[in-house]
Amino acid sequence: MYPTRRGWTVAALAGVLAILAAVFARPLVLVGSAFVGAWLVAHQYRFVRDLERTIGSLSVVQSPAQTAVRTATETPVTLAATCGAETALTLEVAAGLPVGAATNDRIAVTLDPDAERADRTRAVTWPVAGRHSFESATVTATDGLFRETITVGPTPMVTVEPPRRRTIHVGKGGDRISTSYGTHDAGRSGSGIELAELREYVPGDTGKEIDWNATARHGSPYVREYEAETDRRTMVVVDHRASLATGPRGETKLEALREVAVLIAGNARRLNDPLGLVTVGDDGITEHVEMAAPTVNYGSIRRRLLELEPTPADEHRATGVSGRDRSGPADQLEGGDHATPSNNRTGSTASEAPPSTADRTSATRVSSHRGRTTPTDARRSLADLEGDDDAFARTLRPFYADRQRYRERIAEDPLYGAVHRGVTNAHGSLWTVICTDDSRRGELRETVSLARRGGNEVTVLLAPSVLYEPGGLADVERAYDGYVAFEEFRRELARMDDVTALEVGPADRLSAILEAGRSRGDRA
Repeated sequence: MYPTRRGWTVAALAGVLAILAAVFARPLVLVGSAFVGAWLVAHQYRFVRDLERTIGSLSVVQSPAQTAVRTATETPVTLAATCGAETALTLEVAAGLPVGAATNDRIAVTLDPDAERADRTRAVTWPVAGRHSFESATVTATDGLFRETITVGPTPMVTVEPPRRRTIHVGKGGDRISTSYGTHDAGRSGSGIELAELREYVPGDTGKEIDWNATARHGSPYVREYEAETDRRTMVVVDHRASLATGPRGETKLEALREVAVLIAGNARRLNDPLGLVTVGDDGITEHVEMAAPTVNYGSIRRRLLELEPTPADEHRATGVSGRDRSGPADQLEGGDHATPSNNRTGSTASEAPPSTADRTSATRVSSHRGRTTPTDARRSLADLEGDDDAFARTLRPFYADRQRYRERIAEDPLYGAVHRGVTNAHGSLWTVICTDDSRRGELRETVSLARRGGNEVTVLLAPSVLYEPGGLADVERAYDGYVAFEEFRRELARMDDVTALEVGPADRLSAILEAGRSRGDRA
């Protein structure tokens, strides 16, 4: 509670009278000063009592016309205040608009002592996507001498969705996919509600499977089969590390990937597929929503996706080395075109002479036939080499040691750790959707390999950095070379069993880059 200017004037008058009484030794003036002071204290007591009674009967409601809007749209917001008690106070009520809201005029109403209700509606614009909570309305009460400010009323929530992108591209090698993200068939016939086929009766079909209407039309028994109902367990993994902030305002990597992730979650709800979510920041997992029916967790998953922001890039992360840049001898062994050294030697022991060139060629051929070496193979081979001290073992030992250290580093990377946790905790078959960019190719390669273990399906939604870099189209031919390199990486992922790799980016930029490639081919 604070005195108003008028209250300070009265208090100053009482003080001046007291000083004059002391200076001129006038008891009567001192009595006047005491009277003014007592009157001011009594007025303060009455203000406090009146304020308690008034606030107790005051109702303040802030009501946006919509609780789900899109960015840059206007929504009417109404502030209504009702006082049910007689009062001598004047009340000024101001709406507690969120920081992410914008309006040309302040939303406030004034209740005079003889007024019971006041309301005001103003248009509010929502420029920032996310969930925005109102603050409590602010009430300033005054009787002319004293003033008090308090907050009252509910705090509604408004969800602001990003603008609907009509130019977002999801596809392969510049070709846009035409299917809806996340839709799928059961892959088998059986009991269900979607008709699969109408066929003639064969021995072994049960009587309840016969379609008697079709049988009457054709004059012979017919069986109607339906598409079997199925629940595909969907785990959405969204990377929102600092690198995902690249791109123009409102068109960053994260915003494009988030939109596709929201669509996939929506399709999972429509198909009643169990749904889970893992979000990954620079320091590791930031959100983990366990797998459950979409009726249980779709709302929370959608809200978390809309609230997702890139983690801030500090100096350490900005100067750190990405998974792609950390590649050394061990990372070179990851490529499908490289033969992995092996210690398979027929009939050789540690005490024997070093193997011949033919023996080493044979060992390399065996290793190439095996394909990529698994972490277990690397550890086993490294252990086998520990006891050998010949030239062959000394040559191979550094490669397997580097590979082992590489695996340990990858296991510490945030995206790999997040997928490991999601896959480990989810029992049964799983469809994992990984939303990320191409800035950490080594980590992503290992992450996809982990996610597809056990025959699980994996879809990788990749935001090509070349489509988002500021000024990336200034040298369009250089941008085309960058896109070609990205496309080679995307195809490398797509060649893995049970893996689908798709590019996600602005269609206009991709079209410009592809046109530059076609022009180069025409000139050649």
